[in-house]
Amino acid sequence: MREVSDFPHAVECLDPVWIPMEDGVRLNARIWLPEAARRRPVPAVLEYIPYRLRDGSARRDAVHHHYFAGHGYAAVRVDLRGSGDSEGVLEDEYLERELADGEAILRWLAAQPWCDGRVGMIGISWGGFNGLQLAARQPPELKAVVSVCSTDDRYADDVHYMGGCLLGDNLSWASTMFAYNSLPPDPAVVGEAWRDMWRQRLEGSGLWLATWLEHPHRDTYWRHGSICEDFSRVRVPVLAASGWADGYSNAVMRLVEHLPGPCQGLIGPWSHKYPHLGEPGPAIGFLQECLRWWDQWLKGQERGIREDPALRVWMQDSVPPTTRYGHRPGRWVAEPRWPSPAIEPWRLPLAPRRLCLDGQRRREHSALTVQSPLTCGLFAGKWCSYAAGPDLAHDQRQEDGGALIFDSPPLGASVEILGGPRLELDVSADRPVAMVAARLSDVAPDGKATRVTYGLLNLTHRDGHAAPEALEPGRRYRVAVRLNDVAQVFPQGHRLRLAISTSYWPLAWPSPLCARLTIHDSGSVLELPRRPPRAEDDAVVFDAPEGAPTIPVTLLAPEHHNWYVHRDLAEDLSTLEVVNDRGRLRLEDSGLEVQVKAVERYCSRADDFDSPTGTTCWERSLKRGDWEVTTITRTVLAATPEDFQLHATLDAYEGERRVHCRSWDRRIPRRLV
Repeated sequence: MREVSDFPHAVECLDPVWIPMEDGVRLNARIWLPEAARRRPVPAVLEYIPYRLRDGSARRDAVHHHYFAGHGYAAVRVDLRGSGDSEGVLEDEYLERELADGEAILRWLAAQPWCDGRVGMIGISWGGFNGLQLAARQPPELKAVVSVCSTDDRYADDVHYMGGCLLGDNLSWASTMFAYNSLPPDPAVVGEAWRDMWRQRLEGSGLWLATWLEHPHRDTYWRHGSICEDFSRVRVPVLAASGWADGYSNAVMRLVEHLPGPCQGLIGPWSHKYPHLGEPGPAIGFLQECLRWWDQWLKGQERGIREDPALRVWMQDSVPPTTRYGHRPGRWVAEPRWPSPAIEPWRLPLAPRRLCLDGQRRREHSALTVQSPLTCGLFAGKWCSYAAGPDLAHDQRQEDGGALIFDSPPLGASVEILGGPRLELDVSADRPVAMVAARLSDVAPDGKATRVTYGLLNLTHRDGHAAPEALEPGRRYRVAVRLNDVAQVFPQGHRLRLAISTSYWPLAWPSPLCARLTIHDSGSVLELPRRPPRAEDDAVVFDAPEGAPTIPVTLLAPEHHNWYVHRDLAEDLSTLEVVNDRGRLRLEDSGLEVQVKAVERYCSRADDFDSPTGTTCWERSLKRGDWEVTTITRTVLAATPEDFQLHATLDAYEGERRVHCRSWDRRIPRRLV
């Protein structure tokens, strides 16, 4: 990314800034302000997240917000209540209190003498979520949103559940926030109050994982903050972006389809990152795209936004399978509107062990069974890739041995798809609770299988997520499994492969008992969204990525990120170990030394469905001079056929002295999960 230091506007940084809430709590902010704004007020752009502006997101914030301020916007970064140096306690995601605070921030910004009353919101992940959620509340100050890697549906398409299956990322994400919430504010900012504020957080933030496990179905808890409940509430312009390696790409197309106001979608090859920092590449000049968006909708300047296509996506070329890509070959394509009339459903009937292409006929029918080993999924990668280590799916031949496989003949011509494949199954199970994991792979002539997309369905959720019903063993059901949206080229001579398994651990938690499925291929079809190439695709062009300089740091200990698969053959024990060690560094603007290390382990023994266990350990520390704090959080999740068993510990240290210790032990009914 190119660093830009020469801007149209000189910038001053206001830090710290305190924004009062109605109940007296103050939220901490950092504001980058064009110096002329005190004489000629400008629009404001808000990013509102819990990731600690002082030491967590500080380097990224400098790149973004100084850049926006340098182009004539008041760029504002606020820590949520109970995070960073903000007062209060953070008790869960997207609570009513958080959104009410957000509305108060918008009112406060619009009333400042340097603001002209118009505010936009930008954010990735959490900040992308609450931007959409606040837009649905229709505060008059909010005029436009840029939402990156977010969702419109907190149950069906978020880190917690997928197709009614409990995701492994649910544990991982809960543990991440468990560690974040254990940290204190900075004494250099809040003074002697830091210990009392820290104690409130340690005692009051709670164990979020327990709450999420207590809501395994789509109830009012998840409907809150899910803007898909009423898309018509979001009337401001929305720029929605994500990446094919991210967990949130599906929402982009739904937003473009359903939002009543101006909405444009952008999907690259990226993981869970802003597109100008995107990995796998190519990264794009996303901050320039944001400026076009702000200029159009906050300043009223014509920037050609209305002429842009509704959807711009990276059409991925075929690549050999690996767990991390620096660059994904492909090209940008565009759809003037979505859904696109140019995309045709391509139906591929299932036959015994094969997919039938155009013009082929089923010559025989069969009822094929599959009962996957518990370890089918060890090489599936992460539900939401962060490109921090090898977290994408490996060669699928390692998984295909435990699955039911349907291969097409070699393709006579290249095929491109754009959208979400759909698998229709005529299926029965021998247990009341069972799951389907469906994978679509690109099989090269040398046999290597690259996963293109996948989908999960807890079969008790076959008729919806609000009121699942147990299966009647042996009864045949017609079900639909939707696979994640994707844009992909299948070259001539390659094969399409559909793989169906009954386990995908640890990406998703297994069924309570080992289940066997029977697939009746005579009533089963894979439907792909086939897209013909178009000449106007060549018109999609982006600038090279650029941003303001980041905060200088000194690296004190190096990072280390890796994934390991351990197989103890004597004990028939399989373990996926994920190491996310961010090293130790000193932020030279504040003098803070920051260290973060996480290790996750997901274990199972043979085909013992009582054995899957997820364990996460986080250690975080902050230091400046003689002041040093360390927190250690540990979470263990296991299960019986009836219950989830949750154990967690939290230890906090000031220097060498342990100042807080707490443990949790919970049993939570599985309720058809």
